[in-house]
Amino acid sequence: VVAAHRQTAGRGRNGHTWVSQPGRCSTMSYAVRIPRAIATDESVNGWLQMIAGLVTLDALNGMIEEYGAAPNQPDCSLELKWPNDVFCHGLKLGGLLSELVIPPSSGTGTDADADDDVVIVFGVGLNLALGACRLPTPQSTSLQLHVSGLPSFGEMRDAVEGFRERLAKFIADPKGQAESLREEVKAVCWARGRQVEAHFTDGTTLTGEAIGLNEDASLILRTQDGTDHTVRTA
Repeated sequence: VVAAHRQTAGRGRNGHTWVSQPGRCSTMSYAVRIPRAIATDESVNGWLQMIAGLVTLDALNGMIEEYGAAPNQPDCSLELKWPNDVFCHGLKLGGLLSELVIPPSSGTGTDADADDDVVIVFGVGLNLALGACRLPTPQSTSLQLHVSGLPSFGEMRDAVEGFRERLAKFIADPKGQAESLREEVKAVCWARGRQVEAHFTDGTTLTGEAIGLNEDASLILRTQDGTDHTVRTA
């Protein structure tokens, strides 16, 4: 785990930038070892990003409960916006970015299992203690604006971790875990049932109702003509 007090070149998806402020935004990266076979299996590897989102929600909700804090409004629950945003009250509270890294071979021939592993780096940026006047965009928000009784920023930042248990279960049974993850994500999927617009890297867009997730964690988008489209990255 690497925690940055100050981040000067934060990156998001599709060339977007991530703006953070020291002492107010948590910027952390988690490097985890994953079997190469799982990381490159397109039928299940989409769930790795979903696991990162669920871990983040677990940590935030656990921290809120531990310190006896409480949401200001009933609709201030934390949700995931597929595929990589943390939402609160329909606004962006944070973002997640994952990168696959192929480690160099050990070259010794004594650790074949390690050579079959890859590394995924999950970058997690969260607005925890930003005041309303400091928000970078009208579509963003901060946890302290929605929850009363939160601890200090340092205590909040240190609470946001916990990949190991979820990843171990997924690695042990990726197909079985995919189905249970699908049900779990359904309960916190901000986009489900909403009209959304997918922006693709080639500049095209697709508008429709987000129906849910497929078995491989891709998004089902139903257009006005009743056709279901599979969106894997947008």
